[in-house]
Amino acid sequence: MKRIILLACLGGAFTACDNSEKQAAQRLQLAREAFENGLYSEAKLHIDSIKLLYPKAFDVRREGIGLMQQVELAEQTHGLAYLDSMVQVKQQMLESIRSRYTFEKNEEYERIGHYLHPSQVIEKNLHRSFLRFRVDEQGVLSTTSIYCGSRSIHHTGVRVTAPDGTFAETAASTDSYETTDLGEKIEKADYKPGQDGNLLEFVALHSDQPLKLTYQGEHPYSTTLTPSDRQAAVAIRELAQILASITEIRKNIDETRLRIEFVQKKMAEREK
Repeated sequence: MKRIILLACLGGAFTACDNSEKQAAQRLQLAREAFENGLYSEAKLHIDSIKLLYPKAFDVRREGIGLMQQVELAEQTHGLAYLDSMVQVKQQMLESIRSRYTFEKNEEYERIGHYLHPSQVIEKNLHRSFLRFRVDEQGVLSTTSIYCGSRSIHHTGVRVTAPDGTFAETAASTDSYETTDLGEKIEKADYKPGQDGNLLEFVALHSDQPLKLTYQGEHPYSTTLTPSDRQAAVAIRELAQILASITEIRKNIDETRLRIEFVQKKMAEREK
């Protein structure tokens, strides 16, 4: 009697295993169909479910691993093609407006050059206190406050105030410079991202309004931003958005290529 019960149990177990293999195979077929139709996320969900629902369907799970690698390779390849097309679009946008800007780069000392609006080149702004806006080739913005006057004010920051009383204010600069030229006091302070208080963004958003520029230091000094300075902020912000997009897309392209190489390596190892 015990032997009969044992055989019955074994038979039930074999039947259950057989059903598990069949159900796992059906799930794998659904994954294949989704993959062939370009539904990569759906295909991966089916493959992942095999491991969870049918942990003992070892043969099917092994096939699922191979299919998962094919899915990941196709998905990354598709993504790479999309990113390549996007960077071309952004590059065309850049080329269409690049001539509107002045590019500066000291080949001896600088690895990355900067763009600025032609109205803000130093040669056109001697003996003037103003804000100078720039963006580097990777889309990183920077602002410089320049002061020229008969006495030093030793400024470390600036504030820009709109007619309604709202304002943007920099943190204290960690990169400043002072000199004297033929009796004129000249001061410069650079503000990197995180220090600039979104000054450029504020100026660009209020470019149609008169803005007060206040230098904050030992001797406070105030002036106004000219219309050309306000428009320079608008133009540099537009360029920065394009350059930053190109930089981000290229970073994603590099990461995608690394993932493709990784998957291809795993597939080659599996074939061996």
